[in-house]
Amino acid sequence: MKRTFILAIAALSFAACRNANNQTGETATAVSVGNDTSKTAKVAPADAPVIVFERDIFDFGKITQGEKVKHDFKLKNTGKSPLIVSNATATCGCTVPQVPGEPILPGKEGVISVVFNSEGKMGMQDKVVTVTSNANPTVTTVHLVGEVLAKK
Repeated sequence: MKRTFILAIAALSFAACRNANNQTGETATAVSVGNDTSKTAKVAPADAPVIVFERDIFDFGKITQGEKVKHDFKLKNTGKSPLIVSNATATCGCTVPQVPGEPILPGKEGVISVVFNSEGKMGMQDKVVTVTSNANPTVTTVHLVGEVLAKK
């Protein structure tokens, strides 16, 4: 009786493994994101939009504490389908990005406006704006860099 029970469990285990390997479904290509290999992102198809920034780093130079810096990051959709910028977030509340409200057609240009408020900031600054879109890759970054000097 004991042998029959063990054989039944072994047969069920082999059958379960065999069924798991034979399941067919949609396969997605996965890529490593950053240094964390446990997170994966789907690679966009070949006809996906492609976001290209005119400049991805803007150096605002030296400003006095309390001044605001505004910069428009110009971008172009070099892909084959409309680009939709769904979100733009900054590293802190002192930097406020504004995304285009309409899709950017292939070959057309758009702007992401960013305002940096230097109130309460001192020294070298590197404000990163993370842009999320339907482009390939889906996440890109732009930087506002410069130095904030003390009020005189």
